[in-house]
Amino acid sequence: MSPLLGVHTVLGIIVAWVFRLNKFVTVVGVYITNPWTIVPIYTFGTWVGAKLLGVHWLMPDIDWAHLSMKDIIHSFGPLLMPFVIGSTILGVISGGLSYILVYRMIRKSRG
Repeated sequence: MSPLLGVHTVLGIIVAWVFRLNKFVTVVGVYITNPWTIVPIYTFGTWVGAKLLGVHWLMPDIDWAHLSMKDIIHSFGPLLMPFVIGSTILGVISGGLSYILVYRMIRKSRG
């Protein structure tokens, strides 16, 4: 999962076009996620990014009764770069490992 929520479809189609992959299958793969996994995955990605960037990991104290977009940006702003870096690195690693695994499984089944 990339940290670019909402841009998955466009990125998936571009990658499918560049590597001459099946566009339909790629878009289906892009949208395989659920609300039970997205929070732990993004939290772990932010934690990894914070460790790599040397950012102190601290969850912001949020006043849920008076929450506004300005408060969200102010509270979570310091975690934006760790989120982007960590999620991207984890995505590249998991994508690479998945590619190797699926490639070997397909070669084994054909051969």
